[in-house]
Amino acid sequence: MSKFRPIEGNYQVGDVRLAIVVARWNNDITDSLLAGALAALERQGIADDNIQVLRVPGAFELPLAAQKAANTGRIDGVIALGCVIRGDTPHFDYVCSECTRGIGDVGLRTGIPIGFGLLTCDDLPQAQARSGDNRENKGEEAALTVLEMISLLKQVR
Repeated sequence: MSKFRPIEGNYQVGDVRLAIVVARWNNDITDSLLAGALAALERQGIADDNIQVLRVPGAFELPLAAQKAANTGRIDGVIALGCVIRGDTPHFDYVCSECTRGIGDVGLRTGIPIGFGLLTCDDLPQAQARSGDNRENKGEEAALTVLEMISLLKQVR
């Protein structure tokens, strides 16, 4: 056993301010992701007044809105939620790739934790399974990830 203890985050982050950026495209799915994220934040005691929800047209727009929110200086974490479902053209690949890269870049550039809640699914049933009112809701996972990263980064400073 190592004599070193790892630094780990938790969900008890106190009075934090969060932005949730949600794509309107595939809104039945993204609304469910948003509901999962909000439920998770409520369970952890995050006040509604400390959460700002930003709606964007689609997944491709998530990184820009996340960056804008992160750069305000008033946000401790951003949760990005969207859904891209594979179609018959390569459009899926381009959108998924650029959105993923963009969201990752925002976190690295700003130093603000970004929760990655972008579903990239082959079909609608896959998206429904990952956004339902269940333990698989990726909106909930993205919200909890942001809280854990906020806690971890506070300890590292």
